[in-house]
Amino acid sequence: MIFFFRRRFPKTLAKPSVPALPLIRTAMSSSDSNRVFQLKVDPMTGTSEWVVIDDRDAAADENEPTPPHSSSCCPELGLLATTSYLDMLNDSRRNRAFREAIDKSLQKPCRVIDIGAGTGLLSMMAARAMDLGKESVARSSNEGSVTAVESYLPMGKLMRRVLRQNGMESVVRVLNKRSDEIEIGVDVKSQADVLVSEILDSELLGEGLIPTLQHAHDKLLVENPLTIPWRATVYGQLVESRYLLKCHDLSGCEAEAQDGVRLVPSGMEGLIGVKAQQHPMHLNAIRNEIKLVSEPFKIFEFEFWKRPESNGKTSFNVKAIGSGQMHAVVSWWDLQLDKEGSIFYSTAPGWIASSDNSCVRNWCEHWRQCVWFIPGRGLSCHASDNIRFHAVHDATSISYFLEPDQPQIVVEKHNFPPQDSITLSPERIAIYGDSQWRACISKAIENAMRRRKPSLCVVADDSIFLALLVAHFSEATTILAVFPGLRKRGINYLRAVAGTNVLSINRMEVLKKRTAQLTLLDTHHKLIDLFVAEPFYCGHEGMLPWQNLRFWKERTAIDSLLSEKALILPAKGLLKICAMSLPDLWNSRHSLGSIEGFDHSAVNSTLGACDEANAYGPCLPFFVWQSGEHKELSEAVVVMEFDFSKCISPCNGKVDVKFTKSGICHGLVLWIDWVMDAEDSIVVSSGPRQRFWKQGVRLLPNPVAAEVHKSAGSSHLSVEASFDPSSGELLVTHVIT
Repeated sequence: MIFFFRRRFPKTLAKPSVPALPLIRTAMSSSDSNRVFQLKVDPMTGTSEWVVIDDRDAAADENEPTPPHSSSCCPELGLLATTSYLDMLNDSRRNRAFREAIDKSLQKPCRVIDIGAGTGLLSMMAARAMDLGKESVARSSNEGSVTAVESYLPMGKLMRRVLRQNGMESVVRVLNKRSDEIEIGVDVKSQADVLVSEILDSELLGEGLIPTLQHAHDKLLVENPLTIPWRATVYGQLVESRYLLKCHDLSGCEAEAQDGVRLVPSGMEGLIGVKAQQHPMHLNAIRNEIKLVSEPFKIFEFEFWKRPESNGKTSFNVKAIGSGQMHAVVSWWDLQLDKEGSIFYSTAPGWIASSDNSCVRNWCEHWRQCVWFIPGRGLSCHASDNIRFHAVHDATSISYFLEPDQPQIVVEKHNFPPQDSITLSPERIAIYGDSQWRACISKAIENAMRRRKPSLCVVADDSIFLALLVAHFSEATTILAVFPGLRKRGINYLRAVAGTNVLSINRMEVLKKRTAQLTLLDTHHKLIDLFVAEPFYCGHEGMLPWQNLRFWKERTAIDSLLSEKALILPAKGLLKICAMSLPDLWNSRHSLGSIEGFDHSAVNSTLGACDEANAYGPCLPFFVWQSGEHKELSEAVVVMEFDFSKCISPCNGKVDVKFTKSGICHGLVLWIDWVMDAEDSIVVSSGPRQRFWKQGVRLLPNPVAAEVHKSAGSSHLSVEASFDPSSGELLVTHVIT
């Protein structure tokens, strides 16, 4: 058996809202169909396994009903339901712009290739524009043809279903390959005249746009082809924002904390930070917290109709429009879809006038604006100052560098090797710098230490703050950190900051084993007195709230190593639920019918759409405060309680969620409040009013009218939830009463 690893792009491996996982294609005997193995990570253990995605296709299940959403019975369904494909297909402005450009540009038969075809929507638009018909006929090389290229096998299977439903299966040819695997004369007869494609992410380049276009122009397209889109332009603007500053300046924010712990001691600012990249965000959500320091300016222009270069750079002056502090560069792109320049799509924030003359822009998750953080506290400027702006791009990303008019004060910093520095998400940086959050965690640890001085503490997650905090409060405690995501970087970090924090590194150790494999030999023949977590797992920030219960499973695995009166922090977890109005989020994931004249109802169950046939669709992680219009319609109520003093076990709960405000209820928002102490006095909430945590959102099949009557009482939802510790899945059902 021969294994071939597949690269991340083109687009179909980058569309998932969770990190893309590796795929392996196997070459089987001729009697077997091709199969793809996809790596699936168990969030409750951190372990991974390969799941089989079988290439059973079209003819075999043509008459079978669309299966319900179930990741257990059919792995690819669970994978597709967590992607942003549904959100993209519900973007009516995007769909209309592509349809208008295709109808305008393809008025005679030609050879079209669609790279990263998804459900085949653009391929069907091209076939219809050329009037290829719905019957399979022999065509000469001068007649029109459409080839849809889709490398992601689950999506390729779904595309064939959509093509059959629209009578286009014999008109659009599907190739389940990467575009750079296609050979002229083998996979297709000749080079294409037209490239129709949408392989764009929020940054523009992250889904492999440049290498895909390079190969297409080198191998797959005729000279001077027509492309849809025709070009893309990246714009930027300098802004001041206290919120954005919190998301990257841990050193400055930490200075306000009173706990005595310094995660980034003076001179070590480069030890922890956000990755130097563009970070997608919904900037309209913080419009009132953004001060514009410059006018918008053009950064790069990418022509799709000619072969792009892998690298590029530009420099120019940007004039400040007022005094302030430049904390970030925000960027977006405008897409020109037709050659003449009459059809556009823009991802610009709401304060920018729409380039497509549309006053209303539908909220969408698949494309956001991007933020590039200016290091440190930012750069100060005054009105009419010239800021020298530098931008460079490689094959997949864009980077920025600024030079102010006046020289800034330079702070000498240590240069840490990459293996020692820790990169975190902007939200995690903000949490670590939040003085209120730090005060709650510090108080919980201090209270625990006051009750009993532990001789051995285990930090179960990736919390470097907890490791330093326990050492700060007790000089006699030995600390064993699991650091499942940080590993060696974790101990290197502790060594770097121990001296400045006046701590002995000899009392701190990072375990090299998984928790379930620990023995008394690993704990130096001591029982564990204190078992702590925030909980936080590096690289899992996009997980659902209850998937952080991994630490409970870790606690269960070492139950025999816990002392009789061992303290577990947090002590409890309260699964809370709130009914909310979420019109923008619901509209982005509602069931699909006709999209620009093509029936897409076949994809609803597989993509986890909101409809009656998919009554128990997936819970998905979102920053609710960034999910467009939102409004709480009920109080937050506890539906389930997790007792961490006991071993992990299945949990069930039932509660009535009574509406306290009138409106339209689109879904249930779930999160966990972490009770940090046994006295229930210190609670850290991860609810929708907290900006730095994602919540779980269970959208309703159909919106429900929330009615509040003083005399007759309020309508409500009866909600049941059950938690399966073996998989980390939470099943939520509701009944309207």
